Amino acid sequence: MSFIRAAVPADVPAILSLIHDLARYEKEPAAVRNTEEMLMQTLFGDNPRIFAHVAEGDAAQDGADDDSARGAGEVQGFALWFLNYSTWEGVHGIYLEDLYVRPESRGSGHGKALLRALAGIAVDRGYARMEWSVLDWNEPSIRFYESLGAGRMDGWSVFRLSGDALAGVGNASARIRSSDSASVGSAAMDSSAEPR
Repeated sequence: MSFIRAAVPADVPAILSLIHDLARYEKEPAAVRNTEEMLMQTLFGDNPRIFAHVAEGDAAQDGADDDSARGAGEVQGFALWFLNYSTWEGVHGIYLEDLYVRPESRGSGHGKALLRALAGIAVDRGYARMEWSVLDWNEPSIRFYESLGAGRMDGWSVFRLSGDALAGVGNASARIRSSDSASVGSAAMDSSAEPR
């Protein structure tokens, strides 16, 4: 059985450990640069815009003789998410950045419980949808998501700017800023502002 709750600062070490586990699972073990300090600030600093929920084994099962007691009271999985927005629907949605359950705790309902908790938040707040990405080769996760009724976004591709490409595009945008330090947003809305 699974107990889902909003993450608290004391969960940060466990969440970061799970992030490293996820990176290994996704065959990118050296890609994580996040630290406990960064994650603490992101989740619990002033005006956080990223949120996390954790799954624990049900402490009520602590004395049980079967595998359902495994991990009672310990963080077994997490969901890290933020709000997105649908311009067509005119309301927010939830973007699920990461969903991960420890391999030894899979099949205990933690992943489904985390998704149900987030779907409940979306429904309660009147959000239009939940979205996330999954690697093409991750067939177990794809089957799991489809079993819940999630559908693929056929015809869509994920794009990303990072590293040198992000810096190049970001530095180019600096050339269109007005001299009075107006925001990038207002400069971008000025149709007469063209890159030089």
